[in-house]
Amino acid sequence: MHAAPKEPLDAPDEYAAAVLGLVRRIPSGRAMTYGLVAEIVGERLGRGGPRQVGNVMAGSGDRYAHLVPAGAAVVGPVQDDHAVPWWRVVNASGAPPARHLTAALDALRAEGCPLTRDGRRVDLRRAVWFPEDEAP
Repeated sequence: MHAAPKEPLDAPDEYAAAVLGLVRRIPSGRAMTYGLVAEIVGERLGRGGPRQVGNVMAGSGDRYAHLVPAGAAVVGPVQDDHAVPWWRVVNASGAPPARHLTAALDALRAEGCPLTRDGRRVDLRRAVWFPEDEAP
């Protein structure tokens, strides 16, 4: 698919690579908010916020595709050539991107992600994932 960059990354690409790397680690059936992704990446790189995370996610299929490892595939029920599980990143209220609401909710349901009673948002209390939750 995409080749990993060979040269040192510039600041925007370094930030994008950190965001995409973190998002790729979100397990099937779990979710993170743009703010949480920004906070974790910001701890390491000292910059960025939820809007920057959103911009990276919006460009993950084209503008930043070169930062995704060759042959990368999403683990879980939704594996339709997605190298980054964009549907697992939601806003602070648990809502997926409005422009892709139906596709995101379908993917989240397929993965068994806990949703709110109305089925329109992720139940963050039950679904939020933190990197420290990973088994060693």
